[in-house]
Amino acid sequence: MNKPYQRPAQDEPVWWFVISGGEILLTEEKQIPHGLLDEMPFPDLSEYKTVFIGELRERHCYLVVADFGDTNFSAVGEFLSVRELIIGTDTEMFAMAARSKQVADFLSTHRFCGRCGSRMQAVDWEIAMHCHSCQHRCYPRISPCIIVAIRKGRQILLARGKRHPEGLYSVLAGFVEAGEPLEQTLEREVMEEAGVRIKNARYVSSQSWPFPNSLMIGYIAEWASGDVRIDPFELEEGGWYDIDKLPRIPAEGTIANKLIMRLKAEIDQESKS
Repeated sequence: MNKPYQRPAQDEPVWWFVISGGEILLTEEKQIPHGLLDEMPFPDLSEYKTVFIGELRERHCYLVVADFGDTNFSAVGEFLSVRELIIGTDTEMFAMAARSKQVADFLSTHRFCGRCGSRMQAVDWEIAMHCHSCQHRCYPRISPCIIVAIRKGRQILLARGKRHPEGLYSVLAGFVEAGEPLEQTLEREVMEEAGVRIKNARYVSSQSWPFPNSLMIGYIAEWASGDVRIDPFELEEGGWYDIDKLPRIPAEGTIANKLIMRLKAEIDQESKS
């Protein structure tokens, strides 16, 4: 059993996920650093919290938590947004990077107990923080969020959020509320954001989304009734777009892109039948 605060062996090449201020250390080639500890141009890691977070391609993965603005890793590369790893098809690497960022966020925001205010201590056999004063224990929390591509004939419902880059349109998404099943979240979020009802919702896949701690749960659904009425508090604009005349959409590697492309493939296959 691998304990979270163990250190790698001297002759063990590992993946190094170094997080500073919510950003991740990437080499000049926009890659995660990999290699033996003694061969990496790292500072003395005894001064840093180092956490075993899993395995990737038969290599152990370690999170190193650095302070914001830390320049001691500049010989390796630079700290960039984890979003840099979304683009492309290496979903396993992005998933582990997402995990590293979420664990780092958890450790930095749970130094003190939310129940009694005492300083918390790391549990040495699992990723958790424990308060010895009141026995409160915390684990990394994930916020589930539905994301859904909705079709109407050969059209797909897309919208531009207030925080989207100019000209970028995506599918609808929203957080699951306490005590709410996913099916209810789908219906509620679509109605609140676009004013339409859906039917025949089908689960497609999920994606960890560390901005900061979401789990995106992806669906495809069909329009059932209603005219589009975009919620002005959440979205800038939106509507139905022909599947062959799409505006700018999220990049390959995102679950939003996957849902849109999945819907397009299904519509194209129907046209050939």
